[in-house]
Amino acid sequence: MIKLHPIKHFCTITKHRHTVMLHCFKAGIFGRGLLHDLSKYSPTEFIAGMKYYQGTRSPNEAEREAVGYSTAWLHHKGKNRHHFEYWNDVNPKTRLYAPIKMPLKFLKEMFCDRVAASKIYQGKNYTDAHPYEYFARGKAKDYMHEATAKLLEKLLIMLKEKGEKETFRYIKSLKEY
Repeated sequence: MIKLHPIKHFCTITKHRHTVMLHCFKAGIFGRGLLHDLSKYSPTEFIAGMKYYQGTRSPNEAEREAVGYSTAWLHHKGKNRHHFEYWNDVNPKTRLYAPIKMPLKFLKEMFCDRVAASKIYQGKNYTDAHPYEYFARGKAKDYMHEATAKLLEKLLIMLKEKGEKETFRYIKSLKEY
């Protein structure tokens, strides 16, 4: 029998959302901070989250392991434009799905989201290197538009090497890429 964790899951997603919100404010994207991840409170995402809650990683990973896919993730990526997976469409020339360059405000929010997720899941072990290390280990950049991946990686390296204060100052100053 699966034990549900509604309170723990609620606390985790709320802590994450508030952390992202603070980062978005530092990055100068106030509206994106206020709207960040509201879909996590929807029944589709919340029920799966409390069912597969572990506290040390995304419940979406556990749901994938249990059933082969994540209903919560499929819903989430379709509702939240700060995920690069949202930015795929059919290329009119090739007629194949291809990544699209993310608008800057959503790329900034994606950076804030990744940093906050690392902070929540790493807890007291968090360092400014963690978000870059996670990105470097994964294959995400293979599925992003080249310019989006390049800027995200640059920002994550800047965070690792120069810290939050300088990185958020730089992000706030960005007007295009």
